[in-house]
Amino acid sequence: MSTVLRMELRDRTAVLTLDRPGQLNAIGSETADQLKQILADVRDNDDVRALVLTGAGRAFSAGADLGEIESFTAPGQFRAFVGRLTEAFALLEDFPKPSVAAVHGFAFGGGLELALACDLRVAERGTRLGLPEMKLGVLPGAGGTQRLPRLLPPAIAKQMILTGEPIDAERAHALGLVNELAEPGGALKTAEALAAKLTAGAPLALAAGKRLIDYGLGMDLEAAIAYERETVAVLFSTEDRAEGLKAFRERRPGDFRGV
Repeated sequence: MSTVLRMELRDRTAVLTLDRPGQLNAIGSETADQLKQILADVRDNDDVRALVLTGAGRAFSAGADLGEIESFTAPGQFRAFVGRLTEAFALLEDFPKPSVAAVHGFAFGGGLELALACDLRVAERGTRLGLPEMKLGVLPGAGGTQRLPRLLPPAIAKQMILTGEPIDAERAHALGLVNELAEPGGALKTAEALAAKLTAGAPLALAAGKRLIDYGLGMDLEAAIAYERETVAVLFSTEDRAEGLKAFRERRPGDFRGV
């Protein structure tokens, strides 16, 4: 199996690069499987506190690998293919360490769905983001119809999905889909700077904060606040909480160890 997803550890950030530039980083079964393996490898690695996902070449990703899809001869093969992508993206979304997508060129179809599974998104000015599956007679199948309307006003998400038309990074930023804009060529650098801010935090609090927000959105407010209260009480007993208070008093950055 070829390496289609490279990982490089930079400081406390694992930079994952989609590495099929000749195919515009089309996402296939190998990509999904390698993403799952990398997530398993770094989950308990204390040297990794955040992830950045980027793409080699002139685009983040053109979407799902149409060449692989066209090779299918039975409906069950496509169902299995979509299942592999869906599972990998769900693992990324639920991963305890925060993730940042560094998007340039364009992110279409499965490429945008991968970016949507990240916690935060950086995009270069002029980048196009879209779900064009409607123009192929189908719909996004790896989370796009569900994650996009949770991140955008539903009417905007419907327009993107039902017309297949993309939006540019500037509009995505104005709508809140993109957290930060970067100048051309600067997405990865901007994403790494954002990741550095994340890795400066206490690992247990980072994981708990991500979990609180993601799970709390699916609860009624009273239950979510109770969940918050219990989570914060647990964090209060950690060594990192004591270190944070000490660092604040000493006017220095905290030396958090995840305990």
